Amino acid sequence: MQRLDMREEVLAAVLAADKELSRDEPEVAANIGKQLEHMGLTTWSISVRRRIRDAIARLEPKNIIQTGSGIGHLSAWILDHFEGSDGLEKFQIVEEGNRFAVILTRLCQRYDSVPTSIVVGIPSLLTSELKAWQISKIGDAPIIESADAIIVDAPLERLADDISCMLPLLNQNGVLFTTEPEPPVGDREEDDSEVMAFNKWMDLIRDTNETHHLAFAPLFGGTIVAWLPKQ
Repeated sequence: MQRLDMREEVLAAVLAADKELSRDEPEVAANIGKQLEHMGLTTWSISVRRRIRDAIARLEPKNIIQTGSGIGHLSAWILDHFEGSDGLEKFQIVEEGNRFAVILTRLCQRYDSVPTSIVVGIPSLLTSELKAWQISKIGDAPIIESADAIIVDAPLERLADDISCMLPLLNQNGVLFTTEPEPPVGDREEDDSEVMAFNKWMDLIRDTNETHHLAFAPLFGGTIVAWLPKQ
């Protein structure tokens, strides 16, 4: 029991703010934020982005996977932190369509000292392809086999499924991060798509509590949810 409690404390410590790191948004990330506004796209709050950067820096990961990266707003924070540093072997940025691939490519070229790769696809298909690849071992793996840090961003309708697909790729001491979705409001039928998706999220929290330690970090503009495998 003491060992489990210690891992829970470790997870809570990972999610704490790092006062040694800058609170200012990196210039590249700030420019991407302006671009997002022009495009009418939403993004996680600066408090969430900053805290995830802090947490990942504290983990000192060798491999990071980020899914649902959009045009790279949070990616820019992570790239900025690891620019010119050693230790990180691969930062894999996953986006479901080619729509943002050119923007992400330019972003990675800006931080060319950071080992990055861009993968086009959705987690459910990529992880299915990974299982097939692990049998054949022909060519390159469609996605990193295991990671020390995973970030998942997805629409509510797909969030629980994407997290379920990505959790098995966590190393034993790896942490998966996402943000807690807002519950549907107003009078809704049980078969409403958002209600069903939110219920799926609640089921995910309940079920993964058996296999993982979970932690919640309420911040201005969102709550980070993190998973650490139980030993």
